[in-house]
Amino acid sequence: MRILFVHQNFPGQYPHVARALKARGHDVAALTIAGNKRAELVTTHRYAYKPAPSPERLPLASHYAEHVHRAEVVAAAAAAMKAKGYVPDVICGHLGWGETLFLKDVWPAARLIVYAEFFYRNDGLDVGFDPEFHQESLPSRLRVTSRQAALLLAMNSADQAQAPTRWQAESFPAELRAKIHVVHDGIDTAAIAPAASAFVSIGRDPRIKLTPGDEVLTFINRNLEPYRGYHIFMRALPEIMKRRPQARVIIVGGNDVSYGTAAPKGKSWREIFLNEVKDQLDLSRIHFVGLIPHDVFINLMQVTRVHAYLTYPFVLSWSMLEAMSAGALVIGSRTPPVEEAISHGVNGQLVDFFDVQAWTESVVAALAQPDRARDLRRAARQTIIAQYDLQSICLPSQIRMIEGA
Repeated sequence: MRILFVHQNFPGQYPHVARALKARGHDVAALTIAGNKRAELVTTHRYAYKPAPSPERLPLASHYAEHVHRAEVVAAAAAAMKAKGYVPDVICGHLGWGETLFLKDVWPAARLIVYAEFFYRNDGLDVGFDPEFHQESLPSRLRVTSRQAALLLAMNSADQAQAPTRWQAESFPAELRAKIHVVHDGIDTAAIAPAASAFVSIGRDPRIKLTPGDEVLTFINRNLEPYRGYHIFMRALPEIMKRRPQARVIIVGGNDVSYGTAAPKGKSWREIFLNEVKDQLDLSRIHFVGLIPHDVFINLMQVTRVHAYLTYPFVLSWSMLEAMSAGALVIGSRTPPVEEAISHGVNGQLVDFFDVQAWTESVVAALAQPDRARDLRRAARQTIIAQYDLQSICLPSQIRMIEGA
């Protein structure tokens, strides 16, 4: 079969399945944006894209217009491929940027499978969850509703869809869910496993070498921002560090925004919430390490005594599942995406997202009594092996879906 992956950040969610399909003898290719600097796993075609000016008279249409503009550019690139004789049997693409909208117009006979990551709603999900950063108003509701347009068009044109978790699939309207297969991208549990020999060096000081058994608390986001609970974590830190005077805190993440609103101009959320509590902290024991390579992240999860993971009702991070696979004790927010993977007292712990005092008590207790978490750590890894394992569960399911078996 000819299988085409369309993703502006390829491989994105597709690295494992793209390699596997190529190994099975399929003709696998990718179509991605010209500026994508990631390694080419398969034959790669590119499209040049520059955002178009937003429609001044219709600001609510700007999100849809952006998706349609990108879709038009992608369709032109696809048509150029078709003119050279390329006709795929299956197209897999993320629906989040509009890339898939017109692909069936270029290749009507191809089977289109979209990655259905999340559907925007005004009620019951991320919007309005955190009143500190959201003021309910008619304009805000209209903005969210307008963002649904491109997603609905993408789902309408698709033959099938893939969602990584049940909860994310259920964010989509009920009438569309029959198209959606719940198949996670997969966690490589063979590579991401507990390791007694793991270590992490912090900065240039050779004395700061952390190993399993050390009192380490970790917090990891792609970017440090409210959507992933950075503000709650920072507000819990002063008391945690006061009561655990030997603990080191490793905070991983960039200073930009992945989700939600940007910080006030000239500032970052990292700076804002650090400044809120820094006078109460021993800054010599807090290490902001920015973005780190994936292998270093895995070492950190093999070392950490407690890993705190918070999220709004939104897309579940790979990092939480990988932490569980590495045998970390995850204390997670009691929000639906987390609750799908973690059961309190069974394979981790859950705390109300907003309850700073409860976060303090849970983290302090776990740092103080690591032996009590051994069963939780083992159970966490078994959960990932049983439900999210790449080789035995997720990859075979993805291949069956794409091959149409």
